[in-house]
Amino acid sequence: MSSDSIISKKLDWVLIGCYIFLVICGWLNIYSSSVDVEHSVFDWQAKYGMHIIWIGSAVLLALTILYVIPARFYSVFSWWIYAFTLLALAAVIVMGTEVNGSKSWLALGPVRVQPAEFSKISIALVLATIMEKYTFRFSNMQDVVKVFAAMGFPMLLILAEKETGLALVYVGFLLAFYREGMNQWVILSGLLAIVLFILTLVTSPFTAIVIWIGMIVLSLSLKSRNPLINIPVGAASLTLVSFLPRLCRIESISNVTGIFKPEVWLTLLTLPVALYFTGKFLFNKRKSVVRNSMLAYMLGIGLIFSVDFVFDHVLQDHQRLRIESLLGIKDDPMGAGYNVHQSKIAIGSGGLFGKGFLNGTQTRFDFVPEQSTDFIFCTIGEEWGFVGALLVIGCYLTLLIRLFNAAERQKSRFARIYGYCVASCILMHVVINIGMTIGLMPVIGIPLPFISYGGSSLWAFTILLFIFIRLDYESRK
Repeated sequence: MSSDSIISKKLDWVLIGCYIFLVICGWLNIYSSSVDVEHSVFDWQAKYGMHIIWIGSAVLLALTILYVIPARFYSVFSWWIYAFTLLALAAVIVMGTEVNGSKSWLALGPVRVQPAEFSKISIALVLATIMEKYTFRFSNMQDVVKVFAAMGFPMLLILAEKETGLALVYVGFLLAFYREGMNQWVILSGLLAIVLFILTLVTSPFTAIVIWIGMIVLSLSLKSRNPLINIPVGAASLTLVSFLPRLCRIESISNVTGIFKPEVWLTLLTLPVALYFTGKFLFNKRKSVVRNSMLAYMLGIGLIFSVDFVFDHVLQDHQRLRIESLLGIKDDPMGAGYNVHQSKIAIGSGGLFGKGFLNGTQTRFDFVPEQSTDFIFCTIGEEWGFVGALLVIGCYLTLLIRLFNAAERQKSRFARIYGYCVASCILMHVVINIGMTIGLMPVIGIPLPFISYGGSSLWAFTILLFIFIRLDYESRK
């Protein structure tokens, strides 16, 4: 029996089947969203014609990875691949081509390549190389610095290219970090920071501070020896703190003097208590709960007061408008919220079974911008309906569950970590892309894996997935 036939028998055909289904689904929807009745299917000037070329070349890449390149290549040359990616990302900043306000493309003759898409591959390989060592521990600060530096340098370069969406995808690697022993409080802290940021924008800094104090008081009460007594006491204390500015007429003082806002007065009144408890229990391990809670309080206060600065001076105008539209701060269906508004109309009009292939009115009449790339899911929703959209989401779930399960069965730590990185990247793309088309996420412009139009995206995800399939084959021989 030939080696090629042995490889074919040992391959994970569930992953390959999901890949084939999603790629075919992508081409059908690209064709539907961009076809002109006067042109043929093989019009190479049209997007659907070009995408056939991208699919053909992606298949060649997949076959090369499976049958030509040895599995050992990726761990041996991971740092070289990473260095080449950094050079490509830096080159884009200097000589890149700007598309839709993002300078993230390199023009190579008639073809444009987006190095940021391929950076996911190199980062996944390098993270697997760093973390595969048996001496690696997230409790060791040097190891932590290594993994975050490896992830941070490409992120900074991508942010410099104004590709915020692709940089945010790297947050998904925290899932692989958690699997390899990172403290769960790191991820929880990140989620709490996002909640506080949104809460401050939607309500006010004063309300955010009161809620944050309430969460800390509740946490301390639940961890105390007498929670049934401490929870009511904590609730009463929180109520007192909430009305403290009114009782002390802080708002009137602020209006008269103009020195401090109510939330600043509230902080000045409560911060000494936090400082006292933090200092008292800072070096006392038995009182770590109090110490950590008070430190969290001060960090939360710092975050709340930095929201206005970040929102007004760090985020770009279009990012602020999209966040305001998403959170309902501003209703602008003809401006910043136009894409999402039209996308929801398209998905909602599809009903249970959709309008049928090539029969989507929102799609056919170009009401939804970028409907073959970032907003291609609305084409699926309109023409395939709820059932079709559920089928696509089900395929992604099958792919992700299979990836996580396959990663867990790997004998090699390198393959396991890389598998988690692959699954994390795909998960982040799917959640953010579908979330933004239905109005649950801000519009940040990232493709739907294997479905959205674009050679760079399809090639990158194909390489990312098939490297793992090749590594998985090695463990199953």
